Amino acid sequence: MNIYKQNNRWKTILAAFAGLIILASLISTNILASKIEQGERKKMQLYASTIFRINEAPEGEEIGYYFNIINNETTIPLISVDDEGEVIDYKNLPQHKAEFDDGQLNLAYLEKQLGKMQASYAPIAIEQPSGNSHYLYYKGSDLLRWLKWFPYIQLFVIALFLASAYYLFSEARKTEQNQVWVAMSKETAHQLGTPISSLLGWIEYLKLSEDNAIQEIVPELEKDVSRLELITDRFSKIGSKPQLETHDIVGILNETVDYMQKRSPKHVYFTKKYALEHQEVDLYPPLFNWVVENLIKNALDAMDGKGKINVNLHEHNHRVVIDITDSGKGIQNRNKNIVFRPGYSTKKRGWGLGLSLSKRIIEEYHGGKLFVLHSEKNKGTTFRIELVKQEL
Repeated sequence: MNIYKQNNRWKTILAAFAGLIILASLISTNILASKIEQGERKKMQLYASTIFRINEAPEGEEIGYYFNIINNETTIPLISVDDEGEVIDYKNLPQHKAEFDDGQLNLAYLEKQLGKMQASYAPIAIEQPSGNSHYLYYKGSDLLRWLKWFPYIQLFVIALFLASAYYLFSEARKTEQNQVWVAMSKETAHQLGTPISSLLGWIEYLKLSEDNAIQEIVPELEKDVSRLELITDRFSKIGSKPQLETHDIVGILNETVDYMQKRSPKHVYFTKKYALEHQEVDLYPPLFNWVVENLIKNALDAMDGKGKINVNLHEHNHRVVIDITDSGKGIQNRNKNIVFRPGYSTKKRGWGLGLSLSKRIIEEYHGGKLFVLHSEKNKGTTFRIELVKQEL
């Protein structure tokens, strides 16, 4: 069962749907901007034609109508130049920037604006009675500029909204998952209590037997019942931060590895390499041991009952490091970053919570790190645990 893959599929679908909405918005906005741009071009052509009519009007002709057309154009910034490129007039630019206090044109500012207009649109020629031509330059109105920027502003707002919604949803989901884990763990611990008590009673009964074969297996039964009691204690502690105590990591690790080695398939070979003889670390052994056991169980599953497991204990960058390496199937590159997420599992059975809980125990409870150090397909995987060591 792989809940994460199912969630990832839904995320992809929702992301694609959001992308289509954004794309449709961008296309429709660009079409609208293009139409407004064409409309403004026509306005400038009408403006130029009106000036031409005013210049060509016979003496005594009523030209107030044409002046009304010119005066009503208040949105599109424009500059008129003569045939030599000298600025002769402007419109819809800030007067305090375009003119000095004495009314003279601020040519430096106007030429800067003219450069922007020349880069925006081709000029419109206005013929003069003398036979020469003036040229009308312009740039888009404030409405057009804002409309062109609107898709990007819209995209930013949508992205910000989606990011905020995703963060809040993720936090709510994590809280809900934590509550489910805690409830399941405590209920499991409660349910295990009754059969463990019964097994202890049966072990005491078997001790009374005079059968040598039974007497030989009683100690192993006691070990397994003790392990069940330990597991019950672990489940009961999930959800509340345990009290850490200083322990020798070498002894605790060795004990756990030996326990798992005795219960592993006979074709799985363990090697241990401890570069430290003694090192104290703040731990809560029941939960720490569970993490080591879980990593070894994952290694066994990856090897299908045949291969090698190497446990390496050493010091690196003032931290105690435990590398657990198997010779199994390995982890695909695309999955290296998601193996610790709740619901991820390559097995047909299981909840996909083992590595997620292991990472939480090491990082949140012990202040360490748990990650995939290296993995290669069909060659194996190395999980690394890093813990803060106690300075002697």
